[in-house]
Amino acid sequence: MTTLTRHTTPDSHSFARRPYDLVKELVAALTVVGLLSLGLAAVFSSPDEPAITLASWAKAAPSDVIATATGELAGTTTSATYGPPYNHNGSGQSVLGIALQRLGGTRIPVRSADLVLGPLDAVRGDPALSSALATWGSAPSAQRTRWATSYGDALARAPGGDPSKAATGDYGPVPALARSFLGLARSGGLEGSLTASGNFYGGDQTRSLLLLSDGAYLEDLAVAQRLGGDQWGMMNETGNYPGQPWMWLYTFWYQVKPFSTSDNADAEVWALMMVLTLGLMFLPLIPGLRDVPRLVPVHRLIWRDYYRDHPRTPRAGASKAPD
Repeated sequence: MTTLTRHTTPDSHSFARRPYDLVKELVAALTVVGLLSLGLAAVFSSPDEPAITLASWAKAAPSDVIATATGELAGTTTSATYGPPYNHNGSGQSVLGIALQRLGGTRIPVRSADLVLGPLDAVRGDPALSSALATWGSAPSAQRTRWATSYGDALARAPGGDPSKAATGDYGPVPALARSFLGLARSGGLEGSLTASGNFYGGDQTRSLLLLSDGAYLEDLAVAQRLGGDQWGMMNETGNYPGQPWMWLYTFWYQVKPFSTSDNADAEVWALMMVLTLGLMFLPLIPGLRDVPRLVPVHRLIWRDYYRDHPRTPRAGASKAPD
């Protein structure tokens, strides 16, 4: 025989009541959040620095532009010896003997001298520059390297790196090419020449960033803002939300050993982050880690009122569970 049980809806008027001022709470919440936002912004805000351009670089540090252009012609800059994906001149980084950098191949071929010669070739109406380009182009490769290396060494020995104070020597057309390159950068024409990507809209920043990072100017600015590789700073530029703060875990590893002193830091940090990512993905399947919420019942602290009013009764023969 089936017994039917009638379920009644509780009367809402039977519940306990208490006064509640929604407007007052809204105003209080907005005030507290507003004051916290202003206070934290004043202490931890990121400076709204203007974008760094090749023209601003040339105006702020002309000697660095000359030295960088010379290094590109000599093939001694960081990008010139970096290896894949730009060239074959470096061994690349590896993890556990696996050359990860070489696995991708040279997908973005960049010849360091072309960072200087390419934009200068497009300049018209400058006979002195045309003559310097012709002299450079007709010289053997070994001679070009000697010219650029000798001039680079002379700049390094000059007081303050000032090209006007460099010792005289056989530098071929390198000083003329470097001066013309500086003039092109100051005019703003270098930016468009390097970022052109085969269409009207130049959107490829690869070559301009490589050139800028080969100099000392960009690193000096980063160190001044506490953003150097051995520093802990991060910057979130306005308009690029969420910016860098979400990458704190990635950049954190560069500050600690063995990554901070490793030549393979990029590859090693990437491998570690992949391991951590996989661990997070498969956390529900990993014995021990998946039991942490049960063993450390933070949720019972958060919902303590509920658990106080609804204590769990252990099943017969079973011990009481912590949650």
